[in-house]
Amino acid sequence: MMKMRAFALAAALAGLCVTAVTAADEPQEVRQQLMKKVGQAAGALSGIAKGEKPYDAEVIKASLTTISETVKVFPNHFPEGSETGMETEASPKIWENMEDFKAKAAKLGSDAEMFLAELPSDSAGVGAALGVLGKDCGSCHEIYRLKKD
Repeated sequence: MMKMRAFALAAALAGLCVTAVTAADEPQEVRQQLMKKVGQAAGALSGIAKGEKPYDAEVIKASLTTISETVKVFPNHFPEGSETGMETEASPKIWENMEDFKAKAAKLGSDAEMFLAELPSDSAGVGAALGVLGKDCGSCHEIYRLKKD
């Protein structure tokens, strides 16, 4: 339950990190939008896991698909030169450890796909899936995400 709360908080915070910018195709903006999508998907799963929303297989499938597809492309939006600017929360450690960063994203994607292949059958199952996915998110955020005040 604690992990789920931490994941829900991380998802909520991810949604707050999107800021208005002038150039929508800047890598920092693209990354923030992608993380916002993941946060919204996690939030939808969290609502079901907590019993705040009814179990809905279609919402679960859509959310897991969003997470899986988003993290496949997410690491592609960290070109050299995008380490700073636009209120990015990306740590310089990403560029120092790109292979590990990509591996962490791939693990989240493969775990999401695993739950898609065998869809959780009730809210407790969704909670268990969120526990795994939340741990994946946390393992990356702890190293590669800068905390903003």
